[in-house]
Amino acid sequence: MSYPSVTREYQYTRLGSYNNLVLKDTKIENPRAAEVLVKVHAVSLNYRDLMIANKIYPAASEKGFVPCSDMAGEIIALGEDVKDWKIGDRVSANFSTDHVFGDTNSEIVETSLGEQSGGVLTEYGAFPAHSLVHIPEHLSYEEASTLPCAAVTAYNALLAPNNPIKAGDYVLVQGTGGVSIFSLQFAVASGAIVIATSSSDDKLELATKLGAKHVVNYKKTPNWDEEVKRITKGRSVNYIVEVGGNGTLSRSINAIRVGGSIPLLGALSTDEESSVNFIISKVVTKAIVVRGIYIGSVAQFRDMNRLMIANPEVTRPVINRVFSFEQAAQAFAYLESQKHLGKVVINVSA
Repeated sequence: MSYPSVTREYQYTRLGSYNNLVLKDTKIENPRAAEVLVKVHAVSLNYRDLMIANKIYPAASEKGFVPCSDMAGEIIALGEDVKDWKIGDRVSANFSTDHVFGDTNSEIVETSLGEQSGGVLTEYGAFPAHSLVHIPEHLSYEEASTLPCAAVTAYNALLAPNNPIKAGDYVLVQGTGGVSIFSLQFAVASGAIVIATSSSDDKLELATKLGAKHVVNYKKTPNWDEEVKRITKGRSVNYIVEVGGNGTLSRSINAIRVGGSIPLLGALSTDEESSVNFIISKVVTKAIVVRGIYIGSVAQFRDMNRLMIANPEVTRPVINRVFSFEQAAQAFAYLESQKHLGKVVINVSA
């Protein structure tokens, strides 16, 4: 299959704002021996992309940096040593391209797309063959582009550890961001009972439609941890997908059962800070497992896709709005506005 000699890609003239993104023409190099060249069809945005743009999150360089980590596309060329892929395969690349299986490490983290290494907001990109996974056939490119960061993180949080969620477990998800929505969907697919929290009744209505059995508006019910105990009749919850960080961790620890698990995924909350002494004492006395999550591996990505194929309706990605490739800055602005109920996607190939 022939392909153009030039790709259009977004680069930062400097970090500090997504308004510093510029569209540039760059020469397409032939894929190396163990690489494949992918025509990118869709890219989805994550909160991390905003943090990098605003210099809250570290990036590899200040200038000439291509953003974003999550894409879905089609293989159009193969390196000479690539045997397991063929032209036309629909694929996504793992968030950290060298995280194939097992635990992560500092070398693997250095291969994180859109941060330490180049990103995917481009028409064509080369990826290591070992970093790719097949896209589930029932998903569009736009839907599949939402998987590498948010979905794999949610899967790793709830289903990859030694004590994965089970049918009948109580799982609490905080908010309705990308990771939280996928956590809700995977928990429902696994037969768990989901409690969702948010400050927006509209977003809680979406959570209910996606299968949450109980919802709590934490603006109306600031002591949401006590409400969770009431809902569970004093049992408390087995898992809490913690995205608030220091502003919510003390309440999560209060709401988790003895021996429960808190996968720690983010630090989005600006509410009251948690006392370190309180956290340490409760983690010990309640035998809580607190585990930091840095996305996941290619092996987990493949396992997650099997879960989605087996449960296509309850795990279908929720997309709120799709922008054209030329509207990338507007897509970032819309994500920043927090008006979205679901993922924000950029259609690259339309």
